[in-house]
Amino acid sequence: MKKERAEGQLSGVKEIARRAGVSIATVDRVIHNRKGVSEATRQRINEIIEDIGFQPNILASRLASKKTNRFAVLIPNASETDYWEAPRKGVERAYQEIKQYGIQLEQFLFDLNDKTTFAKHATTILDGDFDGVVLAPSFVNEARKFTAACESRKIPYVFVNSDVPGAESLAYVGPHLFKSGRLAGQLIRFGVKSGKVLLVNISREIDAYHHLLRKEEGFRSYINRTNKKNSVIHIEKIDITVTNDKAVGEAVGAVLEAHADVAAIFVTNSRVRSVAKYLRKRRKNKLTLIGYDLIEENIGYLTEGTIDFLIGQKPEEQGYLGLMVLFQAVVMGKKIDKEQYMPIDIITRENVEFYKN
Repeated sequence: MKKERAEGQLSGVKEIARRAGVSIATVDRVIHNRKGVSEATRQRINEIIEDIGFQPNILASRLASKKTNRFAVLIPNASETDYWEAPRKGVERAYQEIKQYGIQLEQFLFDLNDKTTFAKHATTILDGDFDGVVLAPSFVNEARKFTAACESRKIPYVFVNSDVPGAESLAYVGPHLFKSGRLAGQLIRFGVKSGKVLLVNISREIDAYHHLLRKEEGFRSYINRTNKKNSVIHIEKIDITVTNDKAVGEAVGAVLEAHADVAAIFVTNSRVRSVAKYLRKRRKNKLTLIGYDLIEENIGYLTEGTIDFLIGQKPEEQGYLGLMVLFQAVVMGKKIDKEQYMPIDIITRENVEFYKN
């Protein structure tokens, strides 16, 4: 059987060479994306390959050649939130599937409370002769500098969880941030016809391009579009950049004291647990509370009823697809869709036990 496949592969290459009027060696260079072929010849050969439906056995060739590729993963550690354990599991699952094809992987975990750790790892990656990177651009300015350096060195990179507008990434794997925010607005509208809603951003890094603000834009879009003369929701907003539970509780408490008529709270990330902790302690569980992500603490507050809805973003699948997309592009030479959006799931106490990240 192996001999038949090898002969079929060779006969396909011979036919391509015959049609293109070139040598088998030239066809082989094009198939394996090697140098030494003019652009016109490369284009002609690729057109013939597409025309006859030829599928080169690239993986078998790699196994035979023992060629290796080094990939880096740059994502947050799980010191402050266990959300990032899920993408790491996804990355590891993908790596177990592709490592046999000469893939070497290194993971670099930065501290969400210290942007210098991101910059330090980024420098290490740039100095490390990597063939591709999967990264979460949690610190936008630092991510811009890093991806610009990757582009200048022709290092392909894939964003997971959030992206950086204008960056020339190979792909983005994650939720549609704007529509995710709109979904939260729709959930709020089901329970609040008129009144005030508190929107809470909790992050040390909040700027004009931050992914939390993209969710906020979507949320405001839905609320504003559905406001009517006799059914108006007013949005109060607070940005919290000191992210420990005590600071979050104090900030949220101050707003609720000043606006006693707030009927619901929308938290734009997984730190909804900190708000839930405050509400339970102050016995304000009657407020509708919506946030993100199926982490252990959030599940506890969801099942007891303090959190009403969690919006899931498939973080494990993000990690898995992020690395697989890089592999497909760099190793397999496949064309990659620029945006690969995750499902946006609504999780309640009734279905949480059946949900998988």
